[in-house]
Amino acid sequence: MAAWRGVFRNRGLLCLWMAIVWSAVPASADNLMTIGGLTSQPIGHYEFCKANPGECSVRIRDTGPERMTKALWEKLVSVNSTINRAIKPMNDIDIYGQEEVWTFPSTGVGDCEDYVLEKRRALSRSGVSLSNLLITVVRKPDGEGHAVLTVRTDRGDFVLDNLTDAVKLWTATNYRYLKRQASNNTGHWVSLRADNAPVVGAVSQ
Repeated sequence: MAAWRGVFRNRGLLCLWMAIVWSAVPASADNLMTIGGLTSQPIGHYEFCKANPGECSVRIRDTGPERMTKALWEKLVSVNSTINRAIKPMNDIDIYGQEEVWTFPSTGVGDCEDYVLEKRRALSRSGVSLSNLLITVVRKPDGEGHAVLTVRTDRGDFVLDNLTDAVKLWTATNYRYLKRQASNNTGHWVSLRADNAPVVGAVSQ
């Protein structure tokens, strides 16, 4: 919470604001993404898995979405904001001289996938199940590919994004959702559907 005190000097107001936001979202199936079948793994994740096999071989018993509580909401907001501020945005070409390098941002710089990996690791270490921490590939309105972290909860699928400190329901963003990690296997990916019609993933293996 320390990173937020510079923005909200009154911690009581911060807690009140966060409580109002999450409590205003009703539990509803409409707030959950509709998934399709298994699909291709993004090439960046495929290479990440080759370098980090332990990250991508976890089979998880999917016991359903996390129960949204005030404590979980505070945790999501804090992790999203803190990591957004801790990492300097830089594209893979400038860092590595090549595209689609997914890695933990140990040097303090990274692109969208690296933010996602770090947020996923932080939330997993804090007790959130990996079955509910899903790397997700989207398209921005300008057509550019992007990655965010989806957190499945009983109030819907919330998005942690390096482009904003606001934690939003996926339906409140302006992205086109393409694919995300499967909830029962960290090395598998599933397609995402819009209006019950499958969309084509932007990244293929």
